[in-house]
Amino acid sequence: MRSAFVTGAYGLLGSGLVRALLERGVEVTVVRRDVTPRSALVLEGLEARVNVVSGDITDGGLMERALGEYEVDSVFHLAAQTIVGTAQRSPLPTWETNVRGTWIVLEACRHVEVERVVVAASDKAYGAHDELPYREDFALQPRFPYDVSKAATDLIARSYWHSFGLPVATTRFANLYGGGDTNRSRLIPEAVDAALSGRRPVIRSDGTPERDFLYVDDAAAAYLAIADALDGDGARGEAFNAGAGEPRSVREVVELICRVSGTDTEPDVRGTGTPAGEIDRQFVDTSKIRELTGWTPRVELEDGLRRTVDWYREHPAALAP
Repeated sequence: MRSAFVTGAYGLLGSGLVRALLERGVEVTVVRRDVTPRSALVLEGLEARVNVVSGDITDGGLMERALGEYEVDSVFHLAAQTIVGTAQRSPLPTWETNVRGTWIVLEACRHVEVERVVVAASDKAYGAHDELPYREDFALQPRFPYDVSKAATDLIARSYWHSFGLPVATTRFANLYGGGDTNRSRLIPEAVDAALSGRRPVIRSDGTPERDFLYVDDAAAAYLAIADALDGDGARGEAFNAGAGEPRSVREVVELICRVSGTDTEPDVRGTGTPAGEIDRQFVDTSKIRELTGWTPRVELEDGLRRTVDWYREHPAALAP
């Protein structure tokens, strides 16, 4: 891997992946749609070390030009509209970015003959299943707009291996967290902001929905492991789960954030049941990626949340209104 192209580099996972690639000595090119103060904060200290292409992933000509001019051999396609509530309220922009954007990026990869591509789908693509944890051979049966968009992303991407021979794999990762997530609509950033501000973190469900949580550095390591595996036959056209493999309730996570923040606040539970558009219980089996690549998560939830809280303490502007 000599030259990598990262979409979604200004998000939580993207910024972590950029750091990991630079540590490997890889030349990195990123695409940036909007210039905002928070986007600069997320890639703090890194923009001077990467090539920045201004534009949108739905611009096929731009994608093909960037891959060709920077002689890209590896693509990590992470760019997406990732907020479940936003997709529920307004699905069309979500499908435009998550579905159309995916095939445009893949077409550019095909034309330039990129050597390896890893595409971010999501564990949400599985939908609700009575049997848990999710395994990669489970059917994708999403019901809600965001989940449907990620299932489409997954299927479209893997079809490029089976139809065109593009070496591509998809990821169905658990909920990611860590310092650098600037979206307060998500559980962990909002709970951290509340705890550090002395407010009671609001839980908009009854606190019982369960999720699997994966620290951003572990997720970035998993992406690199999958990209490396694409040099052989075992990963091509395949999907991979990654997570801690252990479900944690929303209330448990928020209470842990309050504890590691050193505050005496308690969650403010305002909801009943599971919010509309959300799945009640999710966690993933990680046997496949572990057996193929040797990857396992290294950061325990409490340690990861402590690191996350410390990052936000050092970057208060990240969660400013």
